[in-house]
Amino acid sequence: MADTGYSSFNTTVDKTNRVLNEIERACGWTKAQRNRSYAALRAVLHAVRDRLTVDASAQFAAQLPLLIRGIYYDGWNPSSVPVKADKEEFLDRVRREYPFELDGEVDVESLVHAVMDTLKHHVTEGEWDHIRMSMGRKLASVLA
Repeated sequence: MADTGYSSFNTTVDKTNRVLNEIERACGWTKAQRNRSYAALRAVLHAVRDRLTVDASAQFAAQLPLLIRGIYYDGWNPSSVPVKADKEEFLDRVRREYPFELDGEVDVESLVHAVMDTLKHHVTEGEWDHIRMSMGRKLASVLA
């Protein structure tokens, strides 16, 4: 566990590292590829955030660890949401925001599934169901 000198910060760093570790395992990456797991988390969080209403977005973010919540809200413009998107538009958004080449080891849909499956374990089942309904039928398969 990181020692920041403040227990709430230590806890959020630890929880964030666990989330990143889970994404790395799901994608077959090593801890040395932490920049990839962080970029994947960020790209998927932003695509989800911008697809939700302000209320749904805030309810989802409230359940995320503090550090991940900061990543989630980074650069957010709540006056321009929700952005309508079908599955391909959503995946294109993630592909554009993910700064690494998806070279066959992981495709964009697998990347989204890895991040969403990880996040699913860090929010309540009721909140997850709410997010699924808020995303709409066109994106249900992305949330798995």
